Amino acid sequence: MESICSFLVCSGLFLAIAMILCLKGKNLGRRTKKLPPGPAGWPIIGNIFDLGTEPHRALQELKLKYGPVLRLRLGSMDTVVIQSAKAAAQLLKNHDASFCDRKPLDVFTCHNYRDGSLAVGRFSPYWRTVRRLCSVEMMTVKRINDTASIRRKCIDQMIRNIEDDTAAANARGESGVVNLPHYLFLMAFNVIGNLMLSRDLLDSQCKEGYEFFQATGMAAMWAGTPNVADFLPFLKWFDPQGLRRNMSRDMARALKIVEGFVKERLEVYKLGNEEKNNKDFLDTLLEFEGDGKDWHEKIPYERIIIIILEMFFAGSETTSAATEWAMAELLRKPEAMRKVKEELNEVVGENRNVEESDIEKLPYLQAVVKEALRLHPSVPLLVPRNTMQDTNFMGYHIAKDTQVFVNAWAIGRDPDYWEDPLTFKPERFLGSNIDYKGQNFELIPFGSGRRICVGMLLAQRVLLLSLASLIHCFDWELDKDSTTPETLDMREKIGMSVKKLIPLNVIPKKRPRIMAA
Repeated sequence: MESICSFLVCSGLFLAIAMILCLKGKNLGRRTKKLPPGPAGWPIIGNIFDLGTEPHRALQELKLKYGPVLRLRLGSMDTVVIQSAKAAAQLLKNHDASFCDRKPLDVFTCHNYRDGSLAVGRFSPYWRTVRRLCSVEMMTVKRINDTASIRRKCIDQMIRNIEDDTAAANARGESGVVNLPHYLFLMAFNVIGNLMLSRDLLDSQCKEGYEFFQATGMAAMWAGTPNVADFLPFLKWFDPQGLRRNMSRDMARALKIVEGFVKERLEVYKLGNEEKNNKDFLDTLLEFEGDGKDWHEKIPYERIIIIILEMFFAGSETTSAATEWAMAELLRKPEAMRKVKEELNEVVGENRNVEESDIEKLPYLQAVVKEALRLHPSVPLLVPRNTMQDTNFMGYHIAKDTQVFVNAWAIGRDPDYWEDPLTFKPERFLGSNIDYKGQNFELIPFGSGRRICVGMLLAQRVLLLSLASLIHCFDWELDKDSTTPETLDMREKIGMSVKKLIPLNVIPKKRPRIMAA
């Protein structure tokens, strides 16, 4: 045992020394090239400790000293951080092709997940094919419009669940406080389940649904935990935090359940009952036989399972977190909440529910969502990009294989672009053409360019309709025994997306004559 420990220690020291020599060699080769400014790092670990526990905030502080284009060394990983709208426009508009690759986290190597992934997969013919398939078959305006009834059904179910749980609590003599993000997450999960698989996964009739819900939740937690092995590759073999081991276990559970759904659909096909009035995304993936451009065959079975799983990863937590932040900001600003209610009463009335067709007539509600996304992008640093080739960017040399963060959180709070940037002020968007669809680089919560979030249009519909429905069906109160608008805790919890550290617990009071369908 002692000899094994000695061997491991010596091996670690040897690898560390080799890494230092390698980094020194790389730096010598770059001395003649202009690099972005940045703080000096420690041997081996570089600037890892400069990130702190809230990297988007720590990086914003570094911008004050080093400017909007910042260079760091995170372990062995060269990193560049973009922190202004001007720099983001240069990157995502003028240099998008050079910066559109990904370097997947170690946990995403489990079960070859990265090979089938759209979010973290490498830029490749397969990636372009799946991206195009999602954009053309699932995320067009027409397709999103055609699935409006699915979102209406899932949001109505959320409203009924809140009503029922509140009534039961009141019957027990309790205040009726509800954990709002819990209901939002279940709703978003069921929306994805219906779009992908044509089923309510979180339903008493679907026994696999809750196991799948738990497995994906655990996998998302491991993916959102900082992993030292991502920065120091020689530690990957040791898996010092056990993240790859845990991810492998929980991802295997989730993949097995998705595989069961896929096998079930294939059995239906074999029986000749594949004709459906409305195809879901699983049908689209199974029927695809190539596009004659980048891909000339069917998508491999294992990758179809990964794509379906990823839609739950990407679409549930981010949407529910964004809605929670919007509601929290409205509860802190009663005047803004009053304006949303008045607009809903005027456009929708008090005797029916909000429909998606109403949203375009609700400019203040739309402004509230934009303002919430400005202050609270679900993924503050977006998903990191990776440089495909040596690039001259704004006069700086960016080497191939450099990781690139775009600090959308800092850009959304930049006083050079926003007046009174830390204040929740939806009025700033009234009469403004600024939108979050990737063309206005001061507001890019969904990213921009080739790697813009493929589900942006769907997320927008769910976020707007769910927030409008919650406000139109209920009057919301904070638990006055513990919280006031001025003391509402707005601290963050870092993970795959940024949520409220303290979940939003609120008391719904059902408004007269407003009923869920």
